[in-house]
Amino acid sequence: MDKIILVRYEEIFLKGLNKHFFENKLIRNIKHRLSDLGIIKITKSQSRIYIESTDFEFDIDEAIIRLTKIFGIASVSPVIRIPSEYEDIKKTTVDIVGELLARKPYKSFKVESKRGDKKFPMNSPQICADLGGHILDAFPQLKVDVHNPDFIFYVEVRENTYLYSEIIPSVKGLPTGTGGLATLLLSGGIDSPVAGWMIAKRGVELEAVYFHSYPYTSERAKDKVIKLAEYLAGYCLSIKLHIVPFTEIQMAINEKCPHEYLTIIMRRFMMMIAEKIAEKSGSLAIVTGEAIGQVASQTMESMLVTDNAVSMPVYRPLIGMDKNEVIDIAKKIGTFDTSILPYEDCCTVFVAKHPVTKPSLQKTIEYEKVLETEKLINDALSQTEVIKL
Repeated sequence: MDKIILVRYEEIFLKGLNKHFFENKLIRNIKHRLSDLGIIKITKSQSRIYIESTDFEFDIDEAIIRLTKIFGIASVSPVIRIPSEYEDIKKTTVDIVGELLARKPYKSFKVESKRGDKKFPMNSPQICADLGGHILDAFPQLKVDVHNPDFIFYVEVRENTYLYSEIIPSVKGLPTGTGGLATLLLSGGIDSPVAGWMIAKRGVELEAVYFHSYPYTSERAKDKVIKLAEYLAGYCLSIKLHIVPFTEIQMAINEKCPHEYLTIIMRRFMMMIAEKIAEKSGSLAIVTGEAIGQVASQTMESMLVTDNAVSMPVYRPLIGMDKNEVIDIAKKIGTFDTSILPYEDCCTVFVAKHPVTKPSLQKTIEYEKVLETEKLINDALSQTEVIKL
C-alpha cells in the first residue's frame, strides 16, 4: 500500500497530436515546483499523472498546496495505491473509511468507481454496489445517499487500484512555458497582478516591470510590488522583476507638458520602456491591467494613444471586467490583501486635476517633442534594478 498524489488535467486533453508536449511540460513544471521537498518519482498513465516519494521527510500536504497553484493542473487527490485484488480493495476501503470517520462523524456516503482495466472481473456499477454494501456492514451508522452524500469514496481500477475520498481543485489553464513570454506592467494596485495571473493561466511566462518614483513613492511601495511579484511567481514558477526609476521622467513631463496630458504621456513612456525591456528578453507582448472606463486614462481613446507609442502587441486581460469581478479574482489568488496596503505608486505622483479623457494622438505627439525622450528612457534603463523571484 503506497500513499501517492494523483494529478488530473482537463484542457490538455484537447491538444491532439501536441498533447505529449503539454504533458511533458507540465511534468517538468511539477518537478521544478516540488524539487526542494525531497526525491520524487513521477509517472504518467492513461491521462493521469502520479507523484510518489520514497523520501521519509517528503511533505505530502505541502506538495498538494503547491500543486494546486500550478497552471495546467485541474485537481489533485491524495490516494492509496494497492494491487487490483478485490479482497485487498475491500480491506483497504474499510481502513480508509474508518480513518475518515475518526476525523469527522459523517452520516452518509456514496461510492463512485471507474474501471480502466477491462480485465478486472467486476464492472463499475458492480464495484460501487458491492463496496457500498461492504462499507455499510462495517459501519452501520452510515447510510447511502447518491444525491447529497457527506463524502464520496472513489475507486479507480487501472493497472493498480487507487482509493481516495478527496478531490482538491487546482487553477487549471495550460502549463507555464507553453504560451510564450510576455512583459507585465506591474503596479501596486489590484488590477495588474490579476491581469498577470490571467495571462499566465494560458501558459504564458511572465516578466514584470515596475515604475518606482523615489522619493515621492516610498521603499514600502517597492516592497509591496516585490511581494505581489512573489505571489505571481508562486503560480508562474519564477518571475524577473525590472524596477525602473521613473522620477526624472515624471518631473520632466510635469514641467514641460500640459497638465491635462500628464497621465497619458506618462503611460506612453511606460509603454516605450516596457517594450525596450521586452525586446531584450525575447518577450512577445506587453500586458496591462487596464479595463475600459475604469479611470480617465483607460478610455478607448486613451488606449489608442498609449498603444501608438509601441509596435509590440498590448494585451489587456481585464478589458471588459468590472472592479468587483477583478477583486474576486484577487482574493482567490491571494494578492488582494497586499494590493490594498496604503502605499502609493508612481501613478499617484503628479496627477492632473482634470486629466484628458479623449486625448488627441496628434497633440500628444506634439507635446512630447519638447522632451528628450531617448535620453530619458536610456537613463531610466541604465539604472533599472532586476530581481529574480
